[in-house]
Amino acid sequence: MASIDVEDVLSKLTEREKISLLAGTDFWHTQAIPKHGVPALRLSDGPNGVRGTRFFNGAPAACFPCGTALGATFDTELLEEAGRLMGKEAIAKGAHVILGPTINMQRSPLGGRGFESIGEDPFLAGLGSAALVKGMQENGVVATIKHFVGNDQEHERNRVDSIVTERALREIYLMPFQLAVRDAYPKSFMTAYNKINGTHVSENTRILKDILRGEWGWKGLVMSDWFGVYSTSKSVIAGLDLEMPGPTRFRGEALVHASTANKIPAGVIDERARQVLELVNECAASGVKENAEETTNDTPETSKLLRRLAAESIVLMKNEGDILPLKKDKKILVIGPNAKAATYCGGGSASLRPYYAVTPFDGIVDKVDEGNVDFSIGAYSHKEMPSLGAEWRTTPGDDGEHGALFKAFNEPPSDKDRKCVDVLGPFTNTSMMFMDYKNPKLKSGLWYADIEAYYTADRDGDYELGVCVYGSAKVFVNDKLVLDITENQRQGSAFFGLGTDEDICSVPMKKGETYFVRLEFASAPTSKLTGGSVDFGGGAVRIGGAWKIDADEEVRRAAELAKSADQVLICAGLNMDWESEGFDRPDMKLPGHLDRLIAAVAEANPRTAVVLQSGTPVEMPWLSKVPAVLQAWYGGNETGNGIADVVFGDVNPSGKTSLSFPIKNEDNPAFLNYRSEAGRVLYGEDVYVGYRYYDTLGRPVAFPFGHGLSYSTFSFSDLKIQTPTDTEGDLLARVTVKNTGKVAGAQVAQLYISPLSPSLRRPTKELKAFKKVLLQPGEEKTVELKVALKYATSFWDESRNAWRSEKGEYKVIISDSSAVGESAVEDTFEVQKTKWWNGL
Repeated sequence: MASIDVEDVLSKLTEREKISLLAGTDFWHTQAIPKHGVPALRLSDGPNGVRGTRFFNGAPAACFPCGTALGATFDTELLEEAGRLMGKEAIAKGAHVILGPTINMQRSPLGGRGFESIGEDPFLAGLGSAALVKGMQENGVVATIKHFVGNDQEHERNRVDSIVTERALREIYLMPFQLAVRDAYPKSFMTAYNKINGTHVSENTRILKDILRGEWGWKGLVMSDWFGVYSTSKSVIAGLDLEMPGPTRFRGEALVHASTANKIPAGVIDERARQVLELVNECAASGVKENAEETTNDTPETSKLLRRLAAESIVLMKNEGDILPLKKDKKILVIGPNAKAATYCGGGSASLRPYYAVTPFDGIVDKVDEGNVDFSIGAYSHKEMPSLGAEWRTTPGDDGEHGALFKAFNEPPSDKDRKCVDVLGPFTNTSMMFMDYKNPKLKSGLWYADIEAYYTADRDGDYELGVCVYGSAKVFVNDKLVLDITENQRQGSAFFGLGTDEDICSVPMKKGETYFVRLEFASAPTSKLTGGSVDFGGGAVRIGGAWKIDADEEVRRAAELAKSADQVLICAGLNMDWESEGFDRPDMKLPGHLDRLIAAVAEANPRTAVVLQSGTPVEMPWLSKVPAVLQAWYGGNETGNGIADVVFGDVNPSGKTSLSFPIKNEDNPAFLNYRSEAGRVLYGEDVYVGYRYYDTLGRPVAFPFGHGLSYSTFSFSDLKIQTPTDTEGDLLARVTVKNTGKVAGAQVAQLYISPLSPSLRRPTKELKAFKKVLLQPGEEKTVELKVALKYATSFWDESRNAWRSEKGEYKVIISDSSAVGESAVEDTFEVQKTKWWNGL
């Protein structure tokens, strides 16, 4: 793909051609104008991997650990390396633009997309995202930083008005974007769905024009989130260059009419078209051809980095009595629903089809003799029935391939002479969205499909099948109708809010017998529902199943097995049923009977370790009874191997919590101000987000921000501070970090600034810099942390509409978490003169 002479091309385009550039043509591509040498660009999700152009039956991809996991590494060098791999993945998928990273702030643990973002602190998110962007853009791929700004909840996200003070907007919510622009210059921004103080961001002149392009001096393309445009003239004037996806709703003929009616100031259409053409030139450096074939980058080097990322993101939260690491030569009892499920990512636009996905159980068995590993599920954690998965086959016998087949038709099942026009599969994930499914043999938007699989029962009992659908569906077992979701449909949260609530039926099965399951699907036009935050054609369906269990009996059985076990590891947590785009979590609790299971097993065996997988915090009412806890997030393709590496000590854990873990949901600062009410949400906690709130008020937490233990121990000493002569220079802090333990490991030096005599209320301390250092036993190194003095000392002065670096004394704290302990070291410095500033 060759670069173009932007001004020459722009001078030759008609008004209609210019306007055609300002909206996508389909879900993932921009408009091409071949006669002027303008190619179509391909955009692709996302935040934790590059999916390509297809939700359904897409080319497999590398799934990275989720955003909060990447944040937990506290390692910008590692994140830059991750960004480089994301860039290579984009090139393999023929994508010019990556829709990520996500850097919204987690006001509350309940955010449905909280797992996508890097953390609750703007400097952790800003510096971490800058590293990712640098890596992504190294080979000419463009990063799209999102969601700008205030998309911090899913509830009514398209209509909610985020009411936030200017100070909180600047210090918390805009700051990560500001740092990313300063340090890495992402070449594209994506607007948030919501309003900010009364105006949707996609038509918010103050946010897009005055701050982003004015104060920060940023030049690049601004695109909408998908279906996040709500006007024609306003969005164009405000600075929204590209409406996505296509075909357009608000541009095209509507914008032509607005332009001819002089609703658009002179030159504005040229400005917007120029940015699209400039993006073409930015993308030319990637070498990705127009409409390139989607391929894979599944190499040993890819797997190696993904495994390292998974392991280095894991946080050792608690380890009393050195329960961890486990011994490889002793028998281990593994319990829990996350053990044999690869919980590798959250749901929504962050989800993708991985090259492979390693379960924790597989990771453990790979390190020890399988005969030394026992398993009990103990309890379920699913909200909707698990995907039919690899236990199902395409033919009745054991020789069939694992998974289900998909067969498409133009005619309904009632037409006995209908012909199959497409066969795909097998699919081990039977959650399917057809927004990007195309087949030239399908004659219209109304089409049909059969999803078929065989299952041989491994026990006697009742097997439950569950279905969510956008469209309509019937389910048959051995040709007997067991579920009908054609007329009576209940609104659910699946498929971005377009799908039905799950319908469940129970099927008696006998051990050794084989059952043929067929789901008859009809596409989106047959849906009886309305609503949803996005609107896509094709339809969607999810079929899953699981044995019906007696919860009390399963918990009792797991506890009984634990009594005689040498080592017990519980694998529990959430999954994409609970954390996904489109809805927020109702509470912080673990699902189902998991809390009861963990408490019962810990009581039966006091040497129980728990591995939790979630993208955001969960309540732990059993915490005092469990000696060891690992937070393993959603770890991508290498989830299971990363967990096993840490559990057995092949990797010494070095992750730090990227969010505070409150004891209960009611403790979090946004508790009374989270969700849309009367179309608005009040950011009542102001600048006191996360640890800023808990520290300033002295509130206890389960685990503080920045917390993470090791199989070794470390000390800080010899803090020395160097201050510049004016606020334009850098504050330098040098500190000696020593490994005082017997195992090689990494420690993170976290630099917090505390104003000692502020003129207005400020958080007790705030993170401004961090650095991870790897040390051998007994080794010590001097670590240098650097932060611009004006960023270290300033708050937003609403009376001056500027940053204020205030005269006075400040404390520098180097600590291993926001909860300053005995190992922390401190010193002070002084700012001699108050100074106001704007921009970067």
